[in-house]
Amino acid sequence: MSLAIPVLSNVEWDRLLDAVAARAGHIAALLDRDMPTELVQDALAAGVRLLPSANDLEPACSCPDWGYPCKHGAALCYQVARLLDEDPFVLLLMRGRGEQQLLDELACRNVARAASEAAASASASVPSPRTPTAPTGTPARKAFAARAGLPPLPAPPPLPERAGRPPVFATSRPAEPGIEPEALETLAADAAERARRLLAAALADDTPLTPADLTEWQDAVRIAAEHPQIEVFARIAESTGRPLSELAQAVRAWRHGGTAALAVLEDSWTPDPSVLARARALLAEDWADGRPPQLRAWRNRWTVVGRDRQLRYGRDGRWYPYGKEDGAWWPIGQPDPDPATALAALLVLQDRRP
Repeated sequence: MSLAIPVLSNVEWDRLLDAVAARAGHIAALLDRDMPTELVQDALAAGVRLLPSANDLEPACSCPDWGYPCKHGAALCYQVARLLDEDPFVLLLMRGRGEQQLLDELACRNVARAASEAAASASASVPSPRTPTAPTGTPARKAFAARAGLPPLPAPPPLPERAGRPPVFATSRPAEPGIEPEALETLAADAAERARRLLAAALADDTPLTPADLTEWQDAVRIAAEHPQIEVFARIAESTGRPLSELAQAVRAWRHGGTAALAVLEDSWTPDPSVLARARALLAEDWADGRPPQLRAWRNRWTVVGRDRQLRYGRDGRWYPYGKEDGAWWPIGQPDPDPATALAALLVLQDRRP
């Protein structure tokens, strides 16, 4: 089964390329794999029938079907039409010239057109020697030195309440190797929302704001915390090589305090003894019901004796409440700079536990 489509002559190709190069939108549409109606109309106006008509198609088949075209020819025509819808360069290739050759010829025409327009503009701007023109306006050096009389900058546009919808990368086309369209969509949405938050903070404080530098793991936890879809969570756990339970712990910690809370979950360290001594004194002074519960101290962690509850002291000077769940310590509440307040809230959380 075969299908023949006549190619364009050199004269027709020159007319078609001139019509395409005359409008920048035509080139942009072709590069975007689109065949706009305006391009077809401009080509027709230049005497070139770009889209083949029924009379231009010549199907040939060895089947005994006497119909014209036969069912095989009709199926091939439909398949060709689908390919042309997806990529207009397929049509241009069938008409006689490949994509790279077309782009090279269009580039040459654009360079020639730009040079011609520049020459015309230069010749038009040269004043006649008989009619000299005096310069008008204020010299830039004088205006810059004065720095006065300049109009104020316009007010910034209102900030949207949320970022716009991300682009859709998942299409009917097969994805490139190593590229996951769904992951790109999530990252695009995340970047847009982060940009909106940075802009909102900058407008509120009227000061520039620099986003914090995160490690790969910290950024993965942040994305999982801000995009709680199951498929996103599972994909991050797989890509980082961490168990789901470990990522879930990290996400819960992140929601209680970002990088500082994540460090409290993952790192143990020894605070200055004077800091811990002051904390114990505050705990004894501020405890409402007599003596506070007995605590077993290890580095920056105070575990309540006889209970599955623990306080962890962070490098940010706050106490983070933790509870044991299925044999592992999990963050279970908001931190507090006062150890007595943090411990009281921690014990209330245990009393309310079913």
